[in-house]
Amino acid sequence: MTRLDPFNDKLLEGTSRSFYLTLNRLPKSVKGQIGLLYLLARISDTIADSPVGGKDYLLSLLRDYNERAQGRSGTIPDFTELSEVQENPSEAELLDGAHGPIGLLDESSEIDKKVIRRCLDIIVGGQELDLQRFSGNEDGTIACLENYSEMDDYAYRVAGSVGEFWTEICLNHAFDVDDKKRHEMMDSAVRFGKALQLINILRDIPEDLSIGRCYIPGEDLREIGLSPIDLLDKGNMDSFRPLMNLYIERAEDHLLEAVKYIQMIPHGQYRLRGACMIPVVIGQRTLKLLRTENVLDGEMRIKVPRKEIKTIIRSVVLSIPSRRMSNSLLS
Repeated sequence: MTRLDPFNDKLLEGTSRSFYLTLNRLPKSVKGQIGLLYLLARISDTIADSPVGGKDYLLSLLRDYNERAQGRSGTIPDFTELSEVQENPSEAELLDGAHGPIGLLDESSEIDKKVIRRCLDIIVGGQELDLQRFSGNEDGTIACLENYSEMDDYAYRVAGSVGEFWTEICLNHAFDVDDKKRHEMMDSAVRFGKALQLINILRDIPEDLSIGRCYIPGEDLREIGLSPIDLLDKGNMDSFRPLMNLYIERAEDHLLEAVKYIQMIPHGQYRLRGACMIPVVIGQRTLKLLRTENVLDGEMRIKVPRKEIKTIIRSVVLSIPSRRMSNSLLS
């Protein structure tokens, strides 16, 4: 069983305090593996988002890092230049301490190693595509995904694959199901991850546009007479609203699968069910806000208030023992 040692535990706490608190509520049998993948993926994400060196340099570092993580190389890249330009000290510390998560991965059981490496490889593939599509657009130009197929593929790579990973780790260490239900859980897990990523894409449109990225497909924008540049003008919200609502409906459909996923987790797995319920309820609430607010207004970032999130967490904790209360909260 993979367990986070004090060095990696400190890296994780420094990198994401909110995720760290969630992780500590998970069963010990899966906590280490999930925490380790998070660290490894945050390292690759920090590499890809670093403001230094240009596309080819970052792609080279990202690929060299993944080669080491996959066990195909024995050398960790030198991240000194990247570490020095990080605005977030925790991300600099993560790059400087990359040997910690990679070392823990090397020491993991063969079954955990295989599952973690597979998911990381898919995530890094998505980050490489991001760099290839969007790098160099900091000069005011905006590049966008071309069609829904590209958007769906991106959502799978960076989030749907994590749903698969989470499920496989849980089925290997926390509980078991028959082959039919395993297949159903895997399908729902992918859509669970895609739901959360699609919500992030819709919520973060202005922020992404500011760095030259548009994850709303150009094909769909052209059908309603808009271009990525038009999304910079909050006055175009009425024209954008029909397409926005279409994507909200797709996210809602994915969230329905997430609810089915939670209902397939054995009732007695309170911690796992709770950890899955919280992002679903927050996601449902976020979609309600997206339906009514002007998502193109960059001065008004749409998110569920912290006070309401605390209320949601309390409600989830209280509802977990009861099937009726859990289902009511998710409906």
